[in-house]
Amino acid sequence: MAIDYGGKRTGIAVTDPLQIIATGLTTIASEDLIPFLKKYTKEENVELYIVGLPKNWDESDTHGTALARKAIEKIKKEFPNIPVKDVDERYTSKMAKDAMLQMGMKKKDRRDKKIVDEIAATIILQEYMQSIG
Repeated sequence: MAIDYGGKRTGIAVTDPLQIIATGLTTIASEDLIPFLKKYTKEENVELYIVGLPKNWDESDTHGTALARKAIEKIKKEFPNIPVKDVDERYTSKMAKDAMLQMGMKKKDRRDKKIVDEIAATIILQEYMQSIG
């Protein structure tokens, strides 16, 4: 499961059991992340949490880096048996917007930040799966 954590919203993506395809699952209010994950893990098997860690192009922290790190610590505390890995999420929001444009989505829909966050989480997961082969 990939998590694109933000100050207001969090995009979530999952993969199929064979870990071939990453799919956007939903976008939730960030304050609802832990309750959402508790409910989800009761119904579905989660092997690993991949959490996007925002960084600037020069590797320095962004305004969202500390928020993501706090979310990672909460996840680790609530789900000690599920590993958590942070990954570079630079440019995933831009990539999500570019993908929406390529899909022919209307301008109004491309402005919907919930969709952007869900697609960004999907990109994070897809890139992670490609990196591990």
